[in-house]
Amino acid sequence: MTGFERLWNGWRSSYVSSVGADGDDEPGSVFTKILRSGVSDVEANIVHRSEFVFAILNAYPYGTGHTLVLPYREVGDLEALDPSETADLWGTVTDAVRAVKAAYSPDGVNVGVNLGRPAGGSVSEHLHVHVVPRWTGDANFMTTVANTRTLPEPLVETATKLRAAWPDRRGRAPT
Repeated sequence: MTGFERLWNGWRSSYVSSVGADGDDEPGSVFTKILRSGVSDVEANIVHRSEFVFAILNAYPYGTGHTLVLPYREVGDLEALDPSETADLWGTVTDAVRAVKAAYSPDGVNVGVNLGRPAGGSVSEHLHVHVVPRWTGDANFMTTVANTRTLPEPLVETATKLRAAWPDRRGRAPT
């Protein structure tokens, strides 16, 4: 077998079909379309907003808690951000790591940016930073043998947990 097999996740169909449903010809990345869609943050799985950036759950996560942090402004390169956006982006990435740790107690966290399509950027026109909680042995037999990922939690539950765990800018988790 080559590539990943698919494991049915019917509960995700409403989210997938709602994004860009009435604006497929509209310019912009999937993230820009979500922001323009008028759907609530709860429906869009946006877990945090700050002045220049926001955090949203990855609709196709590598694992439970996989969060993306990105600027509202659609840019593809780090150097295209202005200093205020850069500071807000990295501050929010740090907050996302804190929230993931508080909500899930992972053994570790991957933080990464893919700049450009050749680097693995699936939405390369809209810069986004991945925050992925990791556990020892989380690449189980389903991933290594069946090329399939399983997720034990619906995105709506993940979003609720991360919102509750999101720290204030002084680094403290909510009580």
